[in-house]
Amino acid sequence: HVPLGQEVLKRGIVFIDLAIAQIAGLGIIAAYSFGFEMDGPVVQLIAGGSAMLGAVLLNWTESRWQQGQEALIGVIFILAATTGILLLANNPHGGEHLQELLSGQILWVNWPRLLWVGGLYAVILLIWFRFKARLGSLGFYLLFALSVTASVQLVGVYLVFSSLIIPALATSRLGLSGPHRLRWGYLMGIIGYIAGLMLLTMTDLPSGPMIVWCLAIVAVMVVFLKGRKQGKGR
Repeated sequence: HVPLGQEVLKRGIVFIDLAIAQIAGLGIIAAYSFGFEMDGPVVQLIAGGSAMLGAVLLNWTESRWQQGQEALIGVIFILAATTGILLLANNPHGGEHLQELLSGQILWVNWPRLLWVGGLYAVILLIWFRFKARLGSLGFYLLFALSVTASVQLVGVYLVFSSLIIPALATSRLGLSGPHRLRWGYLMGIIGYIAGLMLLTMTDLPSGPMIVWCLAIVAVMVVFLKGRKQGKGR
């Protein structure tokens, strides 16, 4: 997520990941409402298809209403979120499913699924770094949609947003660029996730919010300590 998060920050469309993640989540909820199993392949296809349709829509609006793009992304997020609530309104387990969608269930991810998602990330990163200059806006949106869709059911909407934006924001604040910025972004992400998972073994708190806070604390510490070091070196 780190390089895609940096691109999101560069484009000034910070809330696109929330909107795309929520659209993917809406696809999951809709499929579940029609009787499909939450972890089944049909649900994955519907979630991915929903996110990619959302990506195509946002690419279309970007070329026709660039000044209002961020506001439109916010509106799409709200519409997707409220539609999901309406679909689950009469479901006795609706609250539980919404919490899973927002907070994720990273502690219950099995190895086959983790390997599948890891393979997808590897392909997405290969395409991004190899063909970035030729992808254009639509290519970026579609890759972004696939990446976010694969992550939502694993870590939840909150952690998807945080993994994309917090490292990108911190490295931007430090004035880093190129491979150096990527390395620091990945390092912050890894430390934040490890710290969050370690704390989860000692508490009975939701996994997603805990790791979000650890990511934020790690990012603040890195910005403070490295920024101070840079200031002394001048």
